Amino acid sequence: MALLELDGVSVRFGERTVLDAVDLTVAEHETVCVLGPSGSGKSTLLRVIAGLQPAAGRVRLGGADQGGVPVHRRGVGLMFQDHQLFPQRDVGGNVAFGLRMHGVGRAEREARVAELLELVGLPGAGRRAVSSLSGGEQQRVALARALAPRPRLLMLDEPLGQLDRGLRERLVVELRGLFSALGTTVLAVTHDQGEAFALADRVVVMREGRIAQAGTPLEVWRRPASEFVARFLGFENVVAGRVASGTAETVWGAVPVPAGTAEGECRLFVRPGGVRVVPVGAGVACEVVSRTFRGTHVSLGLRVLAGGPVLEAECELAGAPEVGASVGVGFDPADVVLLP
Repeated sequence: MALLELDGVSVRFGERTVLDAVDLTVAEHETVCVLGPSGSGKSTLLRVIAGLQPAAGRVRLGGADQGGVPVHRRGVGLMFQDHQLFPQRDVGGNVAFGLRMHGVGRAEREARVAELLELVGLPGAGRRAVSSLSGGEQQRVALARALAPRPRLLMLDEPLGQLDRGLRERLVVELRGLFSALGTTVLAVTHDQGEAFALADRVVVMREGRIAQAGTPLEVWRRPASEFVARFLGFENVVAGRVASGTAETVWGAVPVPAGTAEGECRLFVRPGGVRVVPVGAGVACEVVSRTFRGTHVSLGLRVLAGGPVLEAECELAGAPEVGASVGVGFDPADVVLLP
């Protein structure tokens, strides 16, 4: 059952279109991450749903049109990137703020605050000053405050954007488990692909106010719907080609394509893991022009001697060639994707 439905939602600031006829549905208990570069309309989308930004089109929550419904009556929670905690209130006072605004009695407020602080991993922290908290702890308090009034839809705007990488990776796992346990419906926006793919049941990629692609993380990763989506996800091995007899002729030479690929002009990309380094003479002749340690593997930049864009390849740490080495390159058709 759909909890949130957007129908033709558009926002213009003067001559600039920020959202362009966006249609989106979020099911109950689903976590959807809206992913896109800065300026793609992600945060504006949240503000429209919350009632903070006027827009054309319709926003429905639980089937009810939200046109004219004020912010405080929509039953949504919104957690901003900078957390926006109240410095004059202690942790408990911050978490209880929404409950006070809804007229919840003191005893019930205190019980709910204690329950949520336990839930987000800060038991007994109600009396602590906000200024004494680390970035990760502030994020947890902001989340508890957003969850306190039991919103039917929780919206997160770049929730982990200000945290260091290690803490982000740990908290995104905790958040996914927490939302699953609570059965919360979540709509989050982020520019971080790793964060979105780790957190979401479904990913929505936006470009210039429009939805470029929507699907499960696996669907979007395996089959980007356009060159924009492929490049946004970090795939730079994109080239033009002509498919005939199971291969695509490109500036990199013959690239094998998946069985059943239609013949004719195309654009394709090859995942770095599908670019195989082989002995000289056994594949396309290349020179290693860069070598970057990535922790679990080495990323290589390969200049194709016959011309064309530099190829990115991944190989294991052991035996990775050095910069300046001559190598051959082959392609794995399982990692070749034809773009529409």
